Amino acid sequence: MREFTVQHDGVTLAVSRGGRGRPLVLCPGLSSTQADLHELIGLLRRDHDVITFDLRGHGLASAADRYTFDAFLGDLTAVMTEVERLDLPAPPVLAGYSLGADLVVHYAAEHPGSVAELVLIDGANPVPEPFLTESDLPEFRAMWEDLATEQEANRGTAHQVLLTGREILDLNIEVDAVRAEILGRYRRIELPISMIMSTSMAGDSAEGLAPPRNRNWRAGIERLRRERPHIAVTWLEADHGLVFTHAAEIARLIRSLPAAPEARPS
Repeated sequence: MREFTVQHDGVTLAVSRGGRGRPLVLCPGLSSTQADLHELIGLLRRDHDVITFDLRGHGLASAADRYTFDAFLGDLTAVMTEVERLDLPAPPVLAGYSLGADLVVHYAAEHPGSVAELVLIDGANPVPEPFLTESDLPEFRAMWEDLATEQEANRGTAHQVLLTGREILDLNIEVDAVRAEILGRYRRIELPISMIMSTSMAGDSAEGLAPPRNRNWRAGIERLRRERPHIAVTWLEADHGLVFTHAAEIARLIRSLPAAPEARPS
């Protein structure tokens, strides 16, 4: 495995490359790092040349003074610019998890011809209703403050996440707004797209807010498929942690993707 860094916007991004086979770039999501995704990455490297990285404030990347959607998109763009210099034998598959899936869709819409196809794992969903309403804010503020406190135990390790609870909350509010407009991005993408989605994104409780949030999650994909019926969707009986609990199944699904020579620039 080769490790290197990319400098961008005053931030040092930690990148790793390993495996052999079809090129694939994997973009982690919010509060997930290369180290967290080690099982999935290891499985993919059996038959893919996998390039992955840590977003700003995550893992081995350095901290930043802003954690906005555009800032994270800039991180992905900087890594992809470096990937273009690697002289790969073919354009890579571009995969993203959670927030990473949203970043992947925006990148592909803005850089036609740069990748072969997209794999979106439990993200980039044009849900008809926002996940965060005004009445939900106290619940999510407390949840992410607790998460940030728990993350303090990982400081100085490859699993660290440096964002505060407030920064995580603000970014999730922004992602809701991004997803409200993401259908416009999909309309600009003429690539094979495969989605791997969780049936219980908000948890499997039959009570409280989990059921309506899960229905909203499925309704977003149904909305997307009505407009872009060529998108392939696989549902896994899992919650949003599917990359950890169902790594082998996700790797198998990605492995089964057909090559897409028609998507490669001539």
